[in-house]
Amino acid sequence: MFQRAAEYIKSQLPKSQAPKIGLILGSGLGVLTEHIEKPVYIPYKDIPGFPQTTVEGHAGRFVYGSFQGKAVLAMQGRFHYYEGKSIEEVVFPVRVMKILGIEILILTNAAGGVNPSFQPGDLMLITDHINMSGVSPLRGKNLDVLGGPRFPDMTFAYNLELRQLAIDAAKKIDLDLKIGVYAMMLGPNFETPAEIRMLRILGADAVGMSTIPEAITAVHAKIKVLGISCITNMAAGILKQTLTHEEVLETAKQVKGKFIRLLETVISII
Repeated sequence: MFQRAAEYIKSQLPKSQAPKIGLILGSGLGVLTEHIEKPVYIPYKDIPGFPQTTVEGHAGRFVYGSFQGKAVLAMQGRFHYYEGKSIEEVVFPVRVMKILGIEILILTNAAGGVNPSFQPGDLMLITDHINMSGVSPLRGKNLDVLGGPRFPDMTFAYNLELRQLAIDAAKKIDLDLKIGVYAMMLGPNFETPAEIRMLRILGADAVGMSTIPEAITAVHAKIKVLGISCITNMAAGILKQTLTHEEVLETAKQVKGKFIRLLETVISII
């Protein structure tokens, strides 16, 4: 199944420049694809065996092209476990990217700020994660054909070299890049204030409903991972206001400039 999907995608791409960098763009962050030169669009619905996205703010297609002089393959819209999909469907694209030859995967998401020193509009470099979803994409038969051991080490799930590149890139453009731990809850409901207090005690700085399954799958497949969260709202109980998905999309729209500048600078020096 992975092979069929990969073969179809490959048939749509120029043979001269195969992509080595993959991007998965979170809610409201797909705007980055507007800056990809000579884009080739591949709708998920056209790819054999590929899942379909159902979340507002996710366009549901691959975009291939040149970004800062590098060939990239970007997912404009990801899949979530809370949509009712299996965990295998959620990480299906990562395994297809492995077959296509992707070596670096940049994961982005919209997240709630758990660290009270954060504020909406901040960007956070993910240094580690806490999987509170209760699921692992590696459950079941080990897919060693994709390069992974049965028990992969997750000590450096978010590649140290790429993390330093992101820190250097942020300094270069004078961006106050936050650094922290990302926690994943199952969703689709936002967390309760009590759950946010728990996450803070556990050491989380931001919380969301995605990213960790893709990161685990990429590490298993020996793909280097860089993770960046866009803090689109403060998590429940920190501010005296209710949370909405519309707020998430609106904040992502407001920070698109610095989000794009950061990724432009990071990819230019990879």
